[in-house]
Amino acid sequence: MEESFDFDVIVVGGGVAGAVCAYLLGKEGREVLLIERGVEPGSKNLSGGVFYSRVMDEIFGNFTAEAPVERHITRNVLSFMNETSVVNVDYWDQRLAQPVNAVSVLRAKMDPWLAEQCEEVGVTVMPGVKVDELVREDGRFVGVRAGEDVLRAPITIAADGVNSFLAQYAGVRKKEPAHHLGVGVKSVIKLPEEKIRERFHLDGNEGAAYAIVGDCTQGVAGGGFMYTNKESISIGVVLMLGDLTKKKLSSSEIHDHMLNHPFIAPFLEDGELLEYGCHLVAEGGKAMQHDLVHPGLILVGDAAGFTLNTGFTVRGMDLAAGSAQAAARVVGEALDAGDYSAEKLGSYLTYLDEGFVGQDMNTYKRAPEFLETTPEMYGQTGELMADLFYRIYNHDLTPRKPLVKTAFGALKASGLKITRLAKIGYAAVRAL
Repeated sequence: MEESFDFDVIVVGGGVAGAVCAYLLGKEGREVLLIERGVEPGSKNLSGGVFYSRVMDEIFGNFTAEAPVERHITRNVLSFMNETSVVNVDYWDQRLAQPVNAVSVLRAKMDPWLAEQCEEVGVTVMPGVKVDELVREDGRFVGVRAGEDVLRAPITIAADGVNSFLAQYAGVRKKEPAHHLGVGVKSVIKLPEEKIRERFHLDGNEGAAYAIVGDCTQGVAGGGFMYTNKESISIGVVLMLGDLTKKKLSSSEIHDHMLNHPFIAPFLEDGELLEYGCHLVAEGGKAMQHDLVHPGLILVGDAAGFTLNTGFTVRGMDLAAGSAQAAARVVGEALDAGDYSAEKLGSYLTYLDEGFVGQDMNTYKRAPEFLETTPEMYGQTGELMADLFYRIYNHDLTPRKPLVKTAFGALKASGLKITRLAKIGYAAVRAL
């Protein structure tokens, strides 16, 4: 007997991964339901981030020109922060502007735009609905239950964020260990547009993004970030959950400590706090890509752990979009074949590995372990660099030494052994 379904596909979660997947399937003429827990898409997302957006231009044609993006990121700064100093690697390049490489976004603006694109291709968008559980019959997922309502589809896409509760409640994916997760604490500070341009040395709609390590996390594995929006600055820290728990520090106090650092404070002077919050962040890298496919079910985006922190960049939204592309491709094939088995949907993993998502996750598979097990990155490395430059620039009327001797003097004073420094360098090359 032919089964009765309400939709071809049900997508749970109206973030980047869910919306892109729904859009691509709707564009093919599929009957798609996109369910979002927030009162509207983007309403429960914490601000936004730096979005490496070329994948979105591929999907939507002219995303960076038409979507409500904030600034085009042309300046990237890697900062080693110490208690009273900062060493910056400051990189600006006009080539990052044409074609646009990355943009800053505020999710409360971007996600509703994505939902509108979905509706234009026939997707049914249902906001303000909390999905309680996945519905399974005869070993296959056939839809979702929200309150007393059951909505049926041969394929469900779980795009419900880090630690996908739907997958956990269904028993198909275990809770991730603490060392695979981070705690992100973020503030959005309102400033006039001209002040942002002046303080960050920007022209037009150019933007800047800072990746910060060292004193910003008070020795906890993780890092800080700061990037420019049109009329605000997003700033905060991401802290490895396991290390934070071990060191018994407060994530909010670490966040406040960074904002009051003498290097950071002038950027925020006279600003108005618009938003403050915290959320879990996937930090496990490739180790989190497990149990992504089941009969009638696929996990995408953050729900599948597609976040990548290399120390230089933190990527999530572009990987979410790429995973949605792979999922939409295999779902279309499965619907055409009338085959919703795990074997058929398993091509999702193949398509991921063929594209930039799977290949980048594999390239940086050692990055989480390196960042978690190299405590010198969050203290001694930055202090060594600052001490070296201090010795170079501090003309205290003593005779100057050759650079090599100056460097060895700074190394000796840091307490770092040259053998340990070499091992860190080798591990960094392998991981990053």
